[in-house]
Amino acid sequence: MRRLLPLALLAGLLAGCDAVRAAPQILGAGAAIVSGAGTVNPGVGVAIGLGVTAATDYALKYYGRSRQDSTQDAIAAAAGALPPGGQAPWEIRHTIPIGNERGVVHLVRDIDNPLAPCREIVFSVVDGETVDWFNANICRNGARWRWASAEPAVERWGALH
Repeated sequence: MRRLLPLALLAGLLAGCDAVRAAPQILGAGAAIVSGAGTVNPGVGVAIGLGVTAATDYALKYYGRSRQDSTQDAIAAAAGALPPGGQAPWEIRHTIPIGNERGVVHLVRDIDNPLAPCREIVFSVVDGETVDWFNANICRNGARWRWASAEPAVERWGALH
């Protein structure tokens, strides 16, 4: 079983995001086959396969959310230091250097509200030769500016969704 995880991760890196999305099912099926054959009990194999699938799916989603949070925090930090109408570059460098992004953030306006100071921003995401623009809201949480926009319901943000 321990040999399957590095192989699945390597296959995911080589094949792209679609293969990574299938990794939990692939690992679960492999674990079910190996454990079912090892115990000669198909019920044990199915249970172990389902457990491996659920754990792998959770781990991949957690990792994706943490990368997304880091990107959003980088944009919010760059925008939080700006005066209204200002602009600044933003960039994120992940520990695993896949999906590093950069762009420019513009502070559109301050939003008065009694709960916390908030701001409306417009930012770009540079992907090779393509530049996409998005808007979002950030709010101060203690000393930090944090992402305050709801997540989009469609896959229009590329790596930020």
